[in-house]
Amino acid sequence: QVQPVESGGGRVQAGGSLRLSCETSGIVWNIRGMGWFRQALGKEREFVAAISRSSTLPNYADSVKGRFTISRNESKNTLYLQMNSLQPEDTAVYYCAVSLVAAISSRSSSYTHWGQGTQVTVSS
Repeated sequence: QVQPVESGGGRVQAGGSLRLSCETSGIVWNIRGMGWFRQALGKEREFVAAISRSSTLPNYADSVKGRFTISRNESKNTLYLQMNSLQPEDTAVYYCAVSLVAAISSRSSSYTHWGQGTQVTVSS
């Protein structure tokens, strides 16, 4: 089993930055890709960013492109999401997801393992 665990959420003012981390444990050798999704209160879960195991195929939602950066440390089995220029509309629970079948995907159905989520709140 693969178990992702997120950390790094919190409250920040608009324009500020946060870095989320996602440490994976378990059988990690067969991970093909990892991603970040978010879900705001009353809204559906949406794609934020994804990266392949080789870290050569990052992909971003248009809403975060240029502000967020996804990266991965293979030796630490850890995924990161650096979030800059945060805005109130970025407020959501952020989820880390692992895919054993797709190298990179914006579809939640491609991901087989999910973390418990970490809250990010951006105040104006």
